[in-house]
Amino acid sequence: MHIIYKFICYNNYKQILRGKIMVTEQRSYNMSRIKSKDTSIELKVRKYLFHKGYRYQKNVDTLPGKPDIYISKYNVAIFINGCFWHHHYNCKYSYIPKTNQKYWINKFDRNMKNDIKHYKQLKQMDIRVIIIWECELKECFNYRMEILEEEIKNSKEE
Repeated sequence: MHIIYKFICYNNYKQILRGKIMVTEQRSYNMSRIKSKDTSIELKVRKYLFHKGYRYQKNVDTLPGKPDIYISKYNVAIFINGCFWHHHYNCKYSYIPKTNQKYWINKFDRNMKNDIKHYKQLKQMDIRVIIIWECELKECFNYRMEILEEEIKNSKEE
């Protein structure tokens, strides 16, 4: 009886372990599918700007932080930040995953420090930085685009 119990426990342990590995593999697969360029919200903003007559460059390698959109006529760099990855303060889309919290806290901290560093470098180059958050686009796209147009036009006057 003792041997049978050990066998059952061992099989349950293997199934649990297999389940954990599968969850880890699935999570890894899911994370690998997340794009860093040409996300749906970036495409939506770019289509809007193009339709309104703005011509731009995308993901410019020569500028700090590789802005998602750069409009040279207005000297404006636009970053379209995901609330989760850039840890938008006080946002419902910005949270720390329950597993491996130490890793995620360090990752978010590095991301935020890099963002600040790149914004400062761009400002030193006299390039105006505009940040658009994912939640702003999800909740009120048209309103945010109107504000974006005003921000772009105002940067020409400065």
